[in-house]
Amino acid sequence: MLRFLIVLLCIVSFASCSSDTMVSETKNLPGYWKASDAVSFNIPQLDSLKRYNVFLQLRNTNDYPFNNIFLIVSMEFPQGKTLVDTLEYRMANPDGSWLGEGIGSVKDNKLWYKENVSFKEEGNYNITITHAVRNNGDVEGVTQLEGITDIGYSIEEANQQ
Repeated sequence: MLRFLIVLLCIVSFASCSSDTMVSETKNLPGYWKASDAVSFNIPQLDSLKRYNVFLQLRNTNDYPFNNIFLIVSMEFPQGKTLVDTLEYRMANPDGSWLGEGIGSVKDNKLWYKENVSFKEEGNYNITITHAVRNNGDVEGVTQLEGITDIGYSIEEANQQ
């Protein structure tokens, strides 16, 4: 009976750890993110017949002074075409509590970027991310964004239902 319980526990553990994540990468920042520092990622070749969801991964601490964030994300295709999106994401609730997952002062945010897309062109795609945060009423953006410790992306296979 004990052997059966151990085998069952192992099966449940492996099944719960499964993920649809095909590829992901994260880069560490020194606790802040300079507006002039673009973070770039090279996406390896993916199956052109499958559909994917693309997410941005962002880790912040309590030092992050805003309740939202603006990101400029560009995706360069293997044949040279580039798509540029300016995106806004909420980072905190109206009461000031952080969105995202994590215990304590560090929160991990999984932010939707592209949904149900395919990578039809053969070759590697590139994603480049910069921030475009500014204080209310200021024309110039924030040059050094405090409280951002990591930035990345992940690509998951879209579940076709």
